[in-house]
Amino acid sequence: SSRVLWTLAVTQFHAAPSAHRPEVILNRFDTRLGHRMGRMLGALFPYDPEFRGRRVATFHNQRDFIFFRHHRYVFDDQESCRLQEVGPRFTLRLKSLQKGTFDTKFGAYEWLPKNEMVNNRRKFEL
Repeated sequence: SSRVLWTLAVTQFHAAPSAHRPEVILNRFDTRLGHRMGRMLGALFPYDPEFRGRRVATFHNQRDFIFFRHHRYVFDDQESCRLQEVGPRFTLRLKSLQKGTFDTKFGAYEWLPKNEMVNNRRKFEL
């Protein structure tokens, strides 16, 4: 499941994104499955960030939901700094993880949710 807010909806009140490669921040991907998902999400962006562009892409794991935010550093003066949202922003939830290439009929699943996971709000997998 996903909830999406597009860049145009965010940037009408904020800054427009630049063409620089962003710095990627992976937050709270602590379990074995979380490390695997963090590596996959981090691989979506180039490894060599351009810090001059001051762009940040953040993936934050909370209660098995993955929140994505895209920000830009803004330096007010020598002492203070703030984040300005660039967009898009969306929320993801892992439904399954498959080994190898995508094959719905014969693919081997590495992770599938169990029935008690859907109803239990106190145990988290990521």
